[in-house]
Amino acid sequence: MNVAEIKHRLLQDIEKLKTAEGYLNAGYPSYNTLFGRDTLISAWQMLQIEPLIARATLQILAKYQGKSINPRAEEEPGKILHEYRFDPKKQAELPEWDFPYYGSVDSTSLFIILAGKYLQQTDDRIFLLKIWSNIVAAFNWITNYGDVDGDGYVEYERKNPYGLFHQGWRDSVEDHLKIRPPIAIVEVQGYVYAAYQSIVALARNLGKNNISKEALSRAEVLRKKFNRDFWVERENYFALALDGEKRQRKTIASNPGHLLFTGIVAKDKVKPLILRFFQPDLWTPYGIRNLSSREPDFNPYSYHMGSIWPHDNWITYKGLEVLGFNRDADRIKKALLQAYSTLGKIPELYAVVDNSIIDLAQSPTRGTSANPLQAWASAGLLEIIWND
Repeated sequence: MNVAEIKHRLLQDIEKLKTAEGYLNAGYPSYNTLFGRDTLISAWQMLQIEPLIARATLQILAKYQGKSINPRAEEEPGKILHEYRFDPKKQAELPEWDFPYYGSVDSTSLFIILAGKYLQQTDDRIFLLKIWSNIVAAFNWITNYGDVDGDGYVEYERKNPYGLFHQGWRDSVEDHLKIRPPIAIVEVQGYVYAAYQSIVALARNLGKNNISKEALSRAEVLRKKFNRDFWVERENYFALALDGEKRQRKTIASNPGHLLFTGIVAKDKVKPLILRFFQPDLWTPYGIRNLSSREPDFNPYSYHMGSIWPHDNWITYKGLEVLGFNRDADRIKKALLQAYSTLGKIPELYAVVDNSIIDLAQSPTRGTSANPLQAWASAGLLEIIWND
């Protein structure tokens, strides 16, 4: 299958997930609804291809932005939702939750990041001025509700005892990551840093400079503190998280790849960090695992403890591209194309065992199944090959 054919099929995938409003549902047949994190990242991936998806995404998420404090929904003022099941029958599957449900620690930062990238791509100041109050509210959530203890890090701890225990992209109702809350997960600190930079650019372009000084100051403090507190010297890598007592969870996972595009990584740490992704405990012919095979709880079939997620690889790819590590970015590109060519699709996730790929969408294994169609998998690969 050539690149032109793959592009055509990926575009068809995206059309299947596009709503009447113009944003993308997260996946099909599962997650066929609005998700904050998924919808924002897939809109970012589609930005140069179809920028109106980003506009529709920002618009719908601004509409449902948190306005009050509701522990059952984990809602707080300014917070961007995690999931909205519009269908009452689907809502009834989670009777302990209120919808929209806001149990996401990263959607709010990603909302600001996408707004900044949308401005760069389109120069659509008129629309961004309309949602400026939502952008400011998101910034205020980060600096107040997101950072409850005032240490500069955005942490999460579920408010609803039946809600998501982990609220980053590797979310779960169980503590599969074995971290005591409140949890400062590594990639979120990078997202926050990037959100501060985006706020500055947006404010200056929209004539709203009153917020820029605070955002710049916070970014400078965060970058210095983060590189000190999260770096694990013996691993030349960043810790997965800081727990509720500010102790490092030293697990080797793929999450630090999400830092590369943000600019938060100190210059002396960039090369060692990148080298680590391509060691055999993380790297496979089909991409980077989300957990090192050396970790005691590694399972190549597990949803979050050893499988490979195309969107996770895409974010690392984008960071490598931004930093000029084009050969390394190309390795990820070739790996994802190889996965597509072997499976005939790019699903939500897949397993790699003994350098062979296993289609968890077609053959669920050891309790793990994958969506055959996922917005941020299809849009991520499409973005990678779009200019080929």
